[in-house]
Amino acid sequence: MTFDDYLADPASRFATVAMADTNGLLRGQMVSLSSLKGIARAGMGMAPAQLALDPTDVHLNLPGVNDDSGDFHDDPLKVDPATARRLPWSKPGHDLLVLSNFTGASAELCPRSILTRVLARAAEAGFFPKYGMELEYTLFDETPESARAKGYRNLKPATLHASHDLILYQAVQTEWYEALAAICEPLKINLAKMHEEIGAGFMECCIGAGEGLEPADQLVLLKNFLRALALRQGKSVTFMPRWNEQADSQSIHLHISLKDKSGTPVFWDAAGKNGVSQTFRHFLGGLQKYIGDMTLVFQPTVNSYRRFAPGTFAPPGLTWGYENRTTCFRLVGHDPGSLRVENRLPGADSNPYLTAAATIAAGVAGILEKAEPEAEVIGSGYAQEPARDFARSMPEAIDRLKASDFARDWLGPRFVEGFTATRQSQYDEFRRKVPDVELERFFDLG
Repeated sequence: MTFDDYLADPASRFATVAMADTNGLLRGQMVSLSSLKGIARAGMGMAPAQLALDPTDVHLNLPGVNDDSGDFHDDPLKVDPATARRLPWSKPGHDLLVLSNFTGASAELCPRSILTRVLARAAEAGFFPKYGMELEYTLFDETPESARAKGYRNLKPATLHASHDLILYQAVQTEWYEALAAICEPLKINLAKMHEEIGAGFMECCIGAGEGLEPADQLVLLKNFLRALALRQGKSVTFMPRWNEQADSQSIHLHISLKDKSGTPVFWDAAGKNGVSQTFRHFLGGLQKYIGDMTLVFQPTVNSYRRFAPGTFAPPGLTWGYENRTTCFRLVGHDPGSLRVENRLPGADSNPYLTAAATIAAGVAGILEKAEPEAEVIGSGYAQEPARDFARSMPEAIDRLKASDFARDWLGPRFVEGFTATRQSQYDEFRRKVPDVELERFFDLG
């Protein structure tokens, strides 16, 4: 059923209008059918202060929105009828979900609006991205209440042992896998793959490649409703890059290729090594040139940087290599239709719209500037010193994004100003905390 079909159906009663905040959480309201008809014409008011909230609604400083000059006004959300889908557990007549994004001044801060602008700019240059995403998460046999009662320590993951691709655990958890697949159907999520990952309770699910906003829309929906499924089953999931000292790092891997206006893949050249075209090399050059200064987009929380502790399977620097998982930018594929690059930098806590926007912007700019990449990494990237690196701490990431003319140009000056301010606010708050591990190490004899 399309958006217009739902409006015309006499059995329709309510619908949910949702938008993604900077954390990737969906926020919105359930509205009556008569209200939805008006919203389809004129938009729906929503406070841009939603973009200044951390996941548990802690207010972060966002200049001009919730500081001394802010008035907590509403700005219009524009509904995108093409995103209409069904809520998996709602009754007919109450089950329409439609995505939206801010317009006007608040569009400068809105992740979905930012990706829309980047895609349009890429199209003007003659390039059309095709991309998909892989999402890593950990599933626990804990409710949020039981996890909190334990102080988030000694939690029971869904499996006892690390179990990469282990069919035994996949078979034991068939109800989870089947339930996840089932909710993806009404949500129109192109779920391509699911499997066990490299830690206890650690799993991965993959969105099939698509074009435009759709893959990012789908991953936002997947993150939100995967968590909802866990809650409904008396379980919980985390997307924290490192949820404890023993856990490996959790990430979102973005696979991307480009086509030209005629639909021809531009990354492929049969005469090139591994089929890599000069255009593809320039795309890689752009990634290496600009991604580091936008680290904050890919690592947006204080926990993000714990992902790169020694011994974790996280990127060692802004390196690239063909079929090499020890690099940041892994080239994958063997023909015009499959050759692509996998950006392995984004943490599982990153916003899919922003990670896609920043990756596309950097790569397309590299093509336009004919940026040459560093030499390909052969062998283990962990045993080699990277020529270029991303920010290794939140303060460094904030400073590099603030100073990036490239980010201001492609993502917008208002986004750079606002996003760095909210992340600085988060960092300052956590800098005042005293972690348990410091008490254990220093309280008695330190």
